[in-house]
Amino acid sequence: MVEELEGIYEVFPLPTDQMTLLSIFGDCFEEWEHIHIGTLIQGAVWEIRPPMKPHIGVMDGYATVDFEDWHMHVCVGEHTGASPELAKIRRTSRAELYRTLTNDVPTAWGLRLFNGVDQQQITFFLPHSFLTDDQQVSKEPDWERLGLWDSLRQKYLRYGPDPVDRSLERYIHG
Repeated sequence: MVEELEGIYEVFPLPTDQMTLLSIFGDCFEEWEHIHIGTLIQGAVWEIRPPMKPHIGVMDGYATVDFEDWHMHVCVGEHTGASPELAKIRRTSRAELYRTLTNDVPTAWGLRLFNGVDQQQITFFLPHSFLTDDQQVSKEPDWERLGLWDSLRQKYLRYGPDPVDRSLERYIHG
């Protein structure tokens, strides 16, 4: 577990090779209607709801996630368009699934990527059992919304569903 200024995170490290990261992107964007993407840093949170399933391509180590009206780039592989030192900084060096804990109960689930100097590249805010796709609070949990979390844990970590993920009794804003 990692204690950060914004809470306690339980972190599950993931491989950072290009094939794995592209596979994870594909899995997450398969659920494009239910996720938000952005960054989560001190002083700023960007939670962008994808408008559609994107086309994902790779060029010179950069994954391009194209939503037609806008796109983004994340360096997930070998980048040769810069000096070796700069290429090492740009590339994802840490990837992790995480869940935020409040009083030992998970209150948020996500995926984060960090570059070679530990700056956050992107966060995937995974579906929440007490939030709708429009980020409205539900009175009752919808545990099926944790399906993407469960499938990512199973596919990339070989962990089965964890009952603790279904222990939240009400929405808690982090």
